[in-house]
Amino acid sequence: MARVQILGVSKRYPGRGRDAAEVVAVDDVTIDVASGEIHAIIGYSGAGKSTLLRLVNGLERASSGRILVGDHEITALSESKLRGVRAGIGMIFQQFNLFHSKKVAKNVEYPLIVAGMPPAERKARVAELLDFVGLADKADAYTDQLSGGQKQRVGIARALATNPGLLLADEATSALDPETSQEVLALLKRINAELGITIILITHEMEVVREIASRVTVMDRGRAVEQGEVFDVFSAPQTDTTRRFVATALPTAPDPEHLDELRQRHRGRLVSLTFRDGDVDQPVVFRTLAERGVGVSIVHGGITDVGGRSFGRLTLELIGDDLKVEHAVAALGQEADLEVLA
Repeated sequence: MARVQILGVSKRYPGRGRDAAEVVAVDDVTIDVASGEIHAIIGYSGAGKSTLLRLVNGLERASSGRILVGDHEITALSESKLRGVRAGIGMIFQQFNLFHSKKVAKNVEYPLIVAGMPPAERKARVAELLDFVGLADKADAYTDQLSGGQKQRVGIARALATNPGLLLADEATSALDPETSQEVLALLKRINAELGITIILITHEMEVVREIASRVTVMDRGRAVEQGEVFDVFSAPQTDTTRRFVATALPTAPDPEHLDELRQRHRGRLVSLTFRDGDVDQPVVFRTLAERGVGVSIVHGGITDVGGRSFGRLTLELIGDDLKVEHAVAALGQEADLEVLA
C-alpha cells in the first residue's frame, strides 16, 4: 500500500510558435490519496487528468509542486532513482500496450526480467498472476487471440508482477463493452480488497466512478474543481462540470423542455424530491401524502447507488384538492429536500 500526496502540482509546456503563450496542462492541483484507497480522477478530454497521472509515476516532470508516493518524493528523484521507484508503481493502459509478438506468459514475465528475478521464480510468479486474473489457460496464447477484456486482464497481471503498492489505471475500461468493463472493475476492486493496493484511476465515465471509487477528484481545464467522497460530490455537486457528469448517469429533475411535456400529460402539482441515504426515505414521503388525502404518481427520475449509498431524485405528481395539496407540500418541505416545479 502507498499513500500518494500531490501538493500544489503544475505542469506547463512552452507555447508553439515564437510569441505563443505557454500551455498549462495541470494547474496547482492538490490531492491526498490515502493508503489503500481507490481514488478516481474524472474529467472531460483536455482536463489534464492523463498528464497528472504521468507526473505521479515520473514519466513527465512537474513544473512546480511536490509529489510523494509512500516515502519517495517523485519530484526530487533523479531518473536513475526513479526507475527503481517505478517498480512499485503498476500501470494499466486504455489500449493495453501488450507485446503482440509475445505470448501471454511472456508479456506478464517482462517486468520480472527487467527486475532481475531468477527464471524459476519468474515462472512461478507468472503462473500465480495468470491464475489470479482468471487466465491460467491462456499462458501460451498470443495476445491477438484474446478478447479486449482478456487483453486488459493480461495488462493487469503484468502491472501486478512486481508487487506494486500503487496501481495507476489510465481509462482502463473505455475501450471495452459495458459487460466486460464491469468484469475488469470487479477485478480491480478485488485487487484493492485482497492485496491492499492503492488505486488511482482516471476516467471520463461516471459509471466507473460509481462502481469502484470511494473518493473522487473532478478536473476541468487543468484544475481540481471539486473533491471528496463519491456520494457527497455527486449527490450535491457544487460546480457546473460535476453537474454535467451527474446529469449523464444519475437521476435528475426534468429539463425545461421535458417539464413542459410532463405538464401537458399531468394536471396535478409537480414537485421534485431529492433522496439521500440517511435522510428521509420513500415510505415517509408516501405516508405523509396519504395521511393528508393526497394521491401521488411518480412521473420522472429514480433511485440509484452512489458510492455504496442510495441517492435519487423523483418528480411526483400530487393529485387532490388544492388546499390538501398545499398542506402536503408544506409538510414534505419540513421532512425532505423538495422543489415545487412551478
